[in-house]
Amino acid sequence: MNGQTPIKIWPESTGIPTTLTPYFPADHKEPTGAVIVCPGGGYAVKAPHEGEPIAQWLTSLGIVAFVLDYRVAPHRYPAGLLDVRRAVQYVRSRAQEWAIHKDKIGVLGFSAGGHLVSSLGTVTAPLETGCRDEVAEEDYLPNALILCYPVIALFGKYAHRGSATNLLGPEATEDQRLGLSTHRLVTPQTPPTFLWHTADDAVVPVENSLMFAEALSENKVPFELHIYPHGPHGMGLAEEDPQVGQWTKACGTWLKQLGF
Repeated sequence: MNGQTPIKIWPESTGIPTTLTPYFPADHKEPTGAVIVCPGGGYAVKAPHEGEPIAQWLTSLGIVAFVLDYRVAPHRYPAGLLDVRRAVQYVRSRAQEWAIHKDKIGVLGFSAGGHLVSSLGTVTAPLETGCRDEVAEEDYLPNALILCYPVIALFGKYAHRGSATNLLGPEATEDQRLGLSTHRLVTPQTPPTFLWHTADDAVVPVENSLMFAEALSENKVPFELHIYPHGPHGMGLAEEDPQVGQWTKACGTWLKQLGF
């Protein structure tokens, strides 16, 4: 089994093309955790280096991985959030078949994908999909969030305005942008979270991770935060940087502690 065949996660009747591509560890037989990967790209594209290579790293840890091809612009909110909710439900619905623990499903996102993942863990509003199948009966809240140089603020000094425009449209109001600045939405029910960022990220300011971590702390949600001194935005695995590249080891240890 490998990641060569994307799976459509919505019924054909919906016309939604969103896919989930699975990657299984070698000789995968015993139940393990799973992580769904959401690449970044400003809600305009999805960066390849934040997709399959991340899934392959996760499988090297013995974790089943999935890369989600979620909807981006010209689609607007809540299309992407509906996709990632559906992805978690879909994996849970096939957990027994795929030898996955239903209560050990995490979601990992980079940059704007990090905003999507943080939204998954904090936006509690019911969103109508028109889909009433067995998959939709599963819980969409994940058991862990992994946020890699995430966009968190969509309004204010530290906002990533490109992501906000692509997600909500150029005419979005201040209230709409504030309403999806996810540090404002953290509750005690937000899943345990791992975050990392570089202090001199010139695209998405490090304050995005700091604000989310502060909100987690205030709500007594377990979290682990790593801030590395230097590194450009969009580093992915960061294998070329011996310091920043340590994030994968730290994250792997964190996932193991959670039972993944």
